Amino acid sequence: MTSLSDTSFEQPKAYGSAPGRWSGYMRELFHSRRPPPLGSVDPDRLEAAAREKLKDSPGTFGFIFGNAGSGETYRNNRGAFAKWQIVPRMLRDVTHRTIETTLFGVTHPSPLVVAPIGCQGIMHPDGELATARAAGGLGIPMILSGAATRSIEAVAKANGSGHRWYQLYWPVDNEITLSILSRAKQNGYTALVVTVDTMAIGWRPYDIDSTFLPFAHSVGIQIALSDPAFMKSQGLDPDADDVIPEFPYDPAQFDELYLKGDEKTRRGVQLAAAWGQQAVNGVFRSWEHLKLLRENWEGPLIVKGIVSVEDAELAIDNAVDGIVVSNHGGRQVDGSISTLLALEHIMASPKVKAAQASGKLTILFDSGIRSGADIFRAIALGAQGVLLGRTYAYALAVAGQAGVEAHIKSILADFELTLGLSGYRSIAEIQGKAVDVMVKVG
Repeated sequence: MTSLSDTSFEQPKAYGSAPGRWSGYMRELFHSRRPPPLGSVDPDRLEAAAREKLKDSPGTFGFIFGNAGSGETYRNNRGAFAKWQIVPRMLRDVTHRTIETTLFGVTHPSPLVVAPIGCQGIMHPDGELATARAAGGLGIPMILSGAATRSIEAVAKANGSGHRWYQLYWPVDNEITLSILSRAKQNGYTALVVTVDTMAIGWRPYDIDSTFLPFAHSVGIQIALSDPAFMKSQGLDPDADDVIPEFPYDPAQFDELYLKGDEKTRRGVQLAAAWGQQAVNGVFRSWEHLKLLRENWEGPLIVKGIVSVEDAELAIDNAVDGIVVSNHGGRQVDGSISTLLALEHIMASPKVKAAQASGKLTILFDSGIRSGADIFRAIALGAQGVLLGRTYAYALAVAGQAGVEAHIKSILADFELTLGLSGYRSIAEIQGKAVDVMVKVG
């Protein structure tokens, strides 16, 4: 078993904080006598700051902020957390705490995983490289989106010795799929995350109303453009790792250049159309198709997008190592079950609980995390790790790498303090013990 954390880290006692790797960040902020790097540690204010930062590109903000349909699933995700209330315990010695977590045999400094978010290059000029550097510097595992604006290789270099996983938007062509998997393995991505809830893009009014689809302009398909197998299928050599989209992304300018016959723009649009025939195009996979991935990926195989008890059990039957309980942040099916309620139901399955207890199946949680209390609730309901998504994209837009770092440190400080103030010293004391550490209301 390897370790990516410093278990000996401890800060001296000081007013307003307690010893701990992450909670010391609050003291650091007080000591600075300046506003936080993002202006606020409040996630609602962070969202507002991102909206202001991207005011000249409302389509970009809508791309991050938008949801499927009426936004009911997003509201369901958030509302579900309020139905579980933490019951703090007093007069317990929780002075020394740890939020270390072991996932797939690797010990990490926290249960947090940076979720895969596509098209980060439209949010900040450094795109995924900023996120990779932030995660790597903090020792937090990150998942690279298959819809990235940087290549697999470039992100690996930026992430350095950090722990990274790769998220696959599954191509139709097996040769291209295997080429992408090979590149991920060669560049130190240790787990494969297969998104199964986005075989087609959901009905997203924000994007539809503004006809905002960067992929159509070849923005967010850089992994394809740098892939030898895909580009060979188009009779071309792969793009170099340093070929990246222009920032800021201006769809109107793309359209104008296309109409004027600009060769580079037309080439990009044609390649985007070709890639659209490979992935997220309405071709739906089934469980038996996982065999190809299982046979060609030696590390953990994780299926992202599970909200059904039956599907969680089928994942076990199909030799999947982990699932991410997720509804894509409310961006795919309007009116869907909230992920926290889905997690509750999934963890009530004896088959799932037995597989988790034996180490056969790892349960991760996604969609709706905005605070330390949210992390506490998800873990108490049975999750072993949680994915942080939309809010770090806001932080990226506002302040790049420094913003992502600040946001990760903030939410982990919040979680560690919540854990201690509730009377617990470690993840193990709350994981899967919802009925002991919380009450359900409403």
